[in-house]
Amino acid sequence: MQKQDLINNNPLRALSPAGELQGAGRVSLVMARAGVGKTAILVQIALDKMLRGKNILHVSIGQSLDKTKVWYDDIFNSIVEGKKLENMVSIREDMIRRRMIMTFNAEIFSVPKLEERLRDLVDQNIFRPDCLLVDGFDCAKTSPEELSAIRDLMASMEMNVWISARSHRDDDRVSDSGVPAPCHELDSLFDTVILLEPKPEEKSIALNVIKDTAGSGEPGKILNLDPATLMLKA
Repeated sequence: MQKQDLINNNPLRALSPAGELQGAGRVSLVMARAGVGKTAILVQIALDKMLRGKNILHVSIGQSLDKTKVWYDDIFNSIVEGKKLENMVSIREDMIRRRMIMTFNAEIFSVPKLEERLRDLVDQNIFRPDCLLVDGFDCAKTSPEELSAIRDLMASMEMNVWISARSHRDDDRVSDSGVPAPCHELDSLFDTVILLEPKPEEKSIALNVIKDTAGSGEPGKILNLDPATLMLKA
């Protein structure tokens, strides 16, 4: 199997046949309750981009560097398991070069701190990401002005961002388009919103595209995750 076969056969192509899940300056959101698969989805998006030659900055809030690396290793191994991928060692090494992981304690994370560290990376020619992933974003502590600042930053740096945030079983507030609390009041600032919802009777987790204004996927599109591996199923 060639690398291009991995790209073409990725279940993510069902959301974006052309390959790009999002354009520059866009902000997308993945929401679910704790433990349902938000990190796994972000990592699968990141791996797809790295396979296609893009650089990724993965910002992990409240999770260690080593644990985040394990997510990447485990999911990549699941993707190539049983496949005779040619040049797998060199492909893996190239993907690692295209990835930088940055960690923050939840108590000290802020949008200005993120912008400062991101600009330092680029201005000092340390690393130039094409896509930013922020795992563990707290919408309850984020104002519309702060999220707008992230949009402006992404546009100015010709990047896009995927954010994961936790929803809560005991909070049934939603926006008009179905975005759950605590992100419901920021609805208008997201271009794409994906919800992960457990389906115990089907032994699956549904990935529901509930909003899309960026051409990332068709609203109403549903994919499924394996609840054991948290991998997207074709």
